[in-house]
Amino acid sequence: MTATPPEASSVAADAAAVFVARGLTKTYGEGATAVHALRGVDLDIVRGEFVVLLGASGSGKSTLLNILGGLDTATSGSARWTHAGQVHELIGADDAELTRYRREHVGFVFQFYNLIPSLTARENVALVTDLAEDPMKPEDALALVGLAPRLDHFVSQLSGGEQQRVAIARAIAKNPAVLLCDEPTGALDCATGIMVLQAIERVNRELGTTTVVITHNAPIADIADRVLRLADGQIVDTHVNAHKLPASGLSW
Repeated sequence: MTATPPEASSVAADAAAVFVARGLTKTYGEGATAVHALRGVDLDIVRGEFVVLLGASGSGKSTLLNILGGLDTATSGSARWTHAGQVHELIGADDAELTRYRREHVGFVFQFYNLIPSLTARENVALVTDLAEDPMKPEDALALVGLAPRLDHFVSQLSGGEQQRVAIARAIAKNPAVLLCDEPTGALDCATGIMVLQAIERVNRELGTTTVVITHNAPIADIADRVLRLADGQIVDTHVNAHKLPASGLSW
């Protein structure tokens, strides 16, 4: 992606800042039927931080995550991403720039796993590593999420939690700077969800990957460094966890 001029880099004066967003708005439609998904969001996320975006359905958290991940664009405002000392504009970047950004620097985990059933766990992860510049070995990525014994099992032979952990391994195998997770436990029961969160927690801790998880499930916020609560398209509360809980200590 094209770097912003030196004078623009002052927006992210803190060298540790990964994302800096100011005045982000997102409106779908026009006139009386317009939906205002984001209403002037200001946001800073620090390198290596584990952030939870908490809010009810329709609060704007998925829209915000999609803009940070280059999957959507804002109606107005600015969003900048810093990597290797260079500040890059996400708002206004063209499709080729955003595609390169997503491919090289962002790992995505969604509520639904989007695995290819005819492939094994190892082969699903290898689909990403074949395209990455500096990938992990699929075996190493799967080991990191606790699936070393299941490398050569097909999707149908894996539980829902195991499938989600394959999806996490696939997301991290390209060594992304950022891991963005949209309701990663939404389709899982508590015990299985905790195993998935432990995998995400380990990635953040051991690889130092900046991690953003969105959820409507309030107890999950306890494992984050910082919690941003959204309502009606705005960040209405920010909370820093002085003492984070390990994912193993959660229940819901």
